[in-house]
Amino acid sequence: MKTLRKKVYITAGYNTISLGTGRKEFNPKKPRPGLEEYISEAGRGVIQQIPDASLIDEAVISNFQASRYNNQANLAAFIPFIDEKLRYIPVTRVEGACGSGGMAIATAARSILAETADIVLVIGVEVQNTVKAVYGADILAGAGWYKERKNGHAHFFPGQFSNRAGKYYEKYGREQTRKAMARWFKQAIENARLCPTAQEYHNTMPDPEAVAMVEPNAKVFLENITVYDCSKVSDGASALIVCSEEGLKKLQKSFNEAVEIVGIGQAMEDITKPPLDPTQLDTTKVAVQRALQMARISIHDIATIECHDCFSIAAIMAIEAMGLAPYGQGSAFVLEGNTARNGKIPFNTTGGLIGWGHPVGATGVHQAVTIWEQLTGKAGDAQINIPSDRPFGLTVNMGGDDKTLTSIVYKKL
Repeated sequence: MKTLRKKVYITAGYNTISLGTGRKEFNPKKPRPGLEEYISEAGRGVIQQIPDASLIDEAVISNFQASRYNNQANLAAFIPFIDEKLRYIPVTRVEGACGSGGMAIATAARSILAETADIVLVIGVEVQNTVKAVYGADILAGAGWYKERKNGHAHFFPGQFSNRAGKYYEKYGREQTRKAMARWFKQAIENARLCPTAQEYHNTMPDPEAVAMVEPNAKVFLENITVYDCSKVSDGASALIVCSEEGLKKLQKSFNEAVEIVGIGQAMEDITKPPLDPTQLDTTKVAVQRALQMARISIHDIATIECHDCFSIAAIMAIEAMGLAPYGQGSAFVLEGNTARNGKIPFNTTGGLIGWGHPVGATGVHQAVTIWEQLTGKAGDAQINIPSDRPFGLTVNMGGDDKTLTSIVYKKL
């Protein structure tokens, strides 16, 4: 397995609020920030942490479906809107559905490795609350093979993972799996309450786990999952800097203000084909293995993980794909408390997609910002302990139904 030919770092992370139902500020009947406002806030949030915007050599922006949610394309040209000093820099827009953000970081890292840049600004953004949920479901269906849309559920992607959940129940048992999914929801909400930018930050539900144990109802939503098993419809942006060692010096950043990218694993699967086994996330497994191999560590060296919990069943399957539990034992791994913030390997310490939110094109960047905050001690009330013998964090960003994967290993310096 190849290793990175030079040091690559991230620093200066910033998240906007993840806005949507659950936030006190959210009112669907009142005007809300638009695409350009989220891009500007996130970009300026990063620039305020560095000496000057003119130091930025390149930028990468990730987004899924602005052309449909916002009737806006050509997002690369919004980068100069952030700051006039960014006029004329090279900008690349990337899209890999819900996995766009992780793809953006990998793209920026390759610019550092190719030595075309020392400092790259990465921004992920999505504004989804411009349409009603049922129309949004149709837009999100573009993350899958759209020719299957007419055969799918009205809420296409929840339907895909409801089908996966049903197969998982049949193979490994329903009762324990449903309990673990409810525990995952509780963990997501309680972690989100510690993060002021999280969509569920204001959630005061006294017993999230009991609420999430409500039975799925196909007449109301879906046969095998409930709304509590689903990630949020969110507006937001996240941004950070990817840089070389020379870039860190130019930014006047010390090593304790940065983390090193030590492994990148990407994997794609044929979007036109159904999964070989609906109870497994095979592409996730390949991407994580590649990232760990490049970093020359094992999954047991990781201190904390940001996992793509688009649905709670996806989190359980991802735990198994990562090798933390045998197939069929992901539920037990969660119920034993291993993924809790004081557990063996804390997951999604600011709430993940279910708790923090899922502004689709921004999610992979948000995951990286969270790992950067945790490894540099900047996570505030959400801070966990990072053991000295496990100085690594892992992100797993999934696009579509386990089709477009980017997994990245970060190391505390």
